[in-house]
Amino acid sequence: MSVTELKTVDMAQLLTYAYELGDMINNSTAVSEYLYWKRRVEEDAEIQVYVRKLAAQKELFEETERFGHYHPNYHEAKDRVAQVEKELEQFEAVRSFKAAEKELDDILHQMSETIAYAVSDTIKVPSNDPNPKAGGCGSGGKCSCG
Repeated sequence: MSVTELKTVDMAQLLTYAYELGDMINNSTAVSEYLYWKRRVEEDAEIQVYVRKLAAQKELFEETERFGHYHPNYHEAKDRVAQVEKELEQFEAVRSFKAAEKELDDILHQMSETIAYAVSDTIKVPSNDPNPKAGGCGSGGKCSCG
């Protein structure tokens, strides 16, 4: 058996394990909770009014965002988006959906880290964290490129 054939067999087995892991994740309580609350949000007519309102306000904000703080309506548009987001938070289904979404995101990120660090402890793993921790080159953190 050649090296190419050996790599093909290993990759096929690896893909099989990946699909099995995906099935396990899809059958988890975290995914079940996420899908339940997602459906509740999508089926609630009152929430959907606010969702459409939020989409419209975000679109207006994006127009001002192209010019940033220099646009005369930038702060007003940004405040309107925040206000509609706050109005959406009044609904239990929205709060529960966001919590379930965060829990699932955390689980998937933790799994990604586990897989990446099994390959190398210097691999960068992306995150959905809007405020990432400092690290790497240029930030005074640990860097493997030196």
